[in-house]
Amino acid sequence: MKQGKLWSWVIFILGALYFLVPLYATFDFSLHIRRDHLSFDAYANVLNDPRFQAAFSYSLIIGAAAIVVGLLLVVPAAYYVRLRAPHLRPIIEFITLLPLIIPAIILVFGYIRMYNTSSLIPLLGTNFGSDVLLTLAYVALALPYMYRAVDTGLRTIDVQTLTEAANILGANQATIIARVIFPNIIVAVLSGAFLTLAIVIGEFTIASLLNRQVFGVYMQNVGANRAYEPSALAVISFVITWGAMGMIQLLARFAPKTARLD
Repeated sequence: MKQGKLWSWVIFILGALYFLVPLYATFDFSLHIRRDHLSFDAYANVLNDPRFQAAFSYSLIIGAAAIVVGLLLVVPAAYYVRLRAPHLRPIIEFITLLPLIIPAIILVFGYIRMYNTSSLIPLLGTNFGSDVLLTLAYVALALPYMYRAVDTGLRTIDVQTLTEAANILGANQATIIARVIFPNIIVAVLSGAFLTLAIVIGEFTIASLLNRQVFGVYMQNVGANRAYEPSALAVISFVITWGAMGMIQLLARFAPKTARLD
């Protein structure tokens, strides 16, 4: 028993070192923009760069839009499948896995072919149309994670009983989803939202070919021309990611919980 516990600690330490040592090396390198002197100049250069501010703000806006659209699609669909059509679950799960199977480069060339300026729906003819297309592309990329997060949340509650109780009180389907189901799966929704935002922040291929200046494109451009600022950007991204994870864990303690009865 003690030997098994010892090996658990060894594996844990090796795993921690696997992640922390490269992070420390990146952070240490970002501080050496001045020779023989540690400084945060690389971080100041990045944060004060108007292109960084514009790209990061744009990514947050597109990410928020992708989260809203994804939730409007996924929550009702997952709720309906679980409540009314459980036999469709294998089909829905297969469809949601397609973005993991089809490379992003193929998706974006398909979008360009279907929505160019000479097509019936010329989304790429305007900046707003390109923004809409990029948002929908990110919704598709995040679909496997968003659907499984929401579906996992629905499994932790008694959907059938909650729906019947709400129907007795006179609530319609939209009210049930918005005021009964959604609050009970808020932690799962936040997990899906966080994963969607992480995809948006780090994605490069689709945004680059659609000529959208998102955070991933900015990182690539900076990395092609500078040495220390990309390391600073990597550390900043890591801090934002872990901050969001910490918020999810904090909110999970206060989220309403309903036990399953089946």
